[in-house]
Amino acid sequence: MRLEKIIAKALENVNDDHYILSLAVAKRAKELAKGREALVDMDKSRYKLTDIALYEIAENRIRIDKITDKDE
Repeated sequence: MRLEKIIAKALENVNDDHYILSLAVAKRAKELAKGREALVDMDKSRYKLTDIALYEIAENRIRIDKITDKDE
C-alpha cells in the first residue's frame, strides 16, 4: 500500500488530527526501538520504525485513548 493511503487511513483512526497522529507514531516508534514486538508483519531491519508504527495505527492494531509524556 502506498504511504499516502496509509497516512490517510491512520488519520481516519485519530479523527483527522495530525498532531495526535504524530504523537502516537513517535510514542509507538520509541516502544519499538526499545524492543517491543511489531503488531504487523513488517521487518524492523527493512522498514523505519515510524513507518511500522504508522501502519499499525492505520490497521487499527494500536488503540489510542490518550497520549501522555510519561515513559511507559
